[in-house]
Amino acid sequence: MQAAQFQRAVLAWHDRHGRRDLPWQRDITPYRVWVSEIMLQQTRVAAVRPYFERFVGEFPSVETLAAAGEDRVLHLWTGLGYYARARNLLRTARIIAADYEGRFPQTVAELSRLPGIGRSTAGAIRSIAFERPAVILDGNVKRVLARYAAIEGWPGTASVSQALWALAERYAPERRCRDYSQAMMDLGSSVCSRSRPSCGRCPLSGACEARRLGRQEQFPGRKPRRPLPVKSTVMLLACAGQEVYLERRPQAGIWGGLWCFPEFPSQAEARAFCLDHLGATAGLEALPPLRHGFSHYQLDIQPVRCRLDSPPATIMAAGRQLWYNLREPEPIGLPRPVTRLLRYAGSSDS
Repeated sequence: MQAAQFQRAVLAWHDRHGRRDLPWQRDITPYRVWVSEIMLQQTRVAAVRPYFERFVGEFPSVETLAAAGEDRVLHLWTGLGYYARARNLLRTARIIAADYEGRFPQTVAELSRLPGIGRSTAGAIRSIAFERPAVILDGNVKRVLARYAAIEGWPGTASVSQALWALAERYAPERRCRDYSQAMMDLGSSVCSRSRPSCGRCPLSGACEARRLGRQEQFPGRKPRRPLPVKSTVMLLACAGQEVYLERRPQAGIWGGLWCFPEFPSQAEARAFCLDHLGATAGLEALPPLRHGFSHYQLDIQPVRCRLDSPPATIMAAGRQLWYNLREPEPIGLPRPVTRLLRYAGSSDS
């Protein structure tokens, strides 16, 4: 199929079946497109929708986001995962407000230099927000193109990635750039789905090589499976009535900048911390363990609870330590396991 035929087929399908009800498709601005594209990285539309609406409701412009505190931004991101995205949003907002007078750059090269914006995200911002020609290649588009041309192999390898980018560049149009980008993403998510694709509804099915071969579900190739390593940690829930002790994690690494229970290699070290720093006299209570999955390892968490009569009158490092009040919780960023374990804080049972 020639590029012009490919584009006509995709755009005709979009005109009849494309989605137009997503919140970031209303009142389109570079800011709203950028926020939605960052949220949609490795996250499904259904999960993103409520987060997007809350986020732009609180921060309706790049200037309001640039002026926000990190805790508030991470609080609104809590539960969405991949928290580096939120920190990069804040960094980029401050750069745009300070260096670009609040206006987003319009070239892929300039956009790609901003924190958290890669080549495909830059292409999405340029094509959707500015209606300028640009190439996108998110996970949905990779699936459509890999099946259409029967490109063997996992897209994470350099050779397969290069082949997919070349195909995406070949078919990217000069006009109706917004509609085409949105159509390709919609096509991958709603028709050319990972399992049981609806080939009968696909505008490209007549020229799809994977369908001709009867191997639709074999494209794109799967990432090689490797057993995920398992790490373990002890989390200390130090509770004083309705207050619980939290520490801010370093900016680099897992859960960077979020507030978390202090972690220890063993229950003995958690107990020593309670004695030395919190003046605790009671023993620790072991609570039900919890497993949390990351993309590259599993974390087994053993929570232990230490009860105190009141928060100790010790000097705490400002901005690094906090007695979190469960009755009047502060708007701070919390990892999902912490939000799950907070139900044990201040509870009389396990």
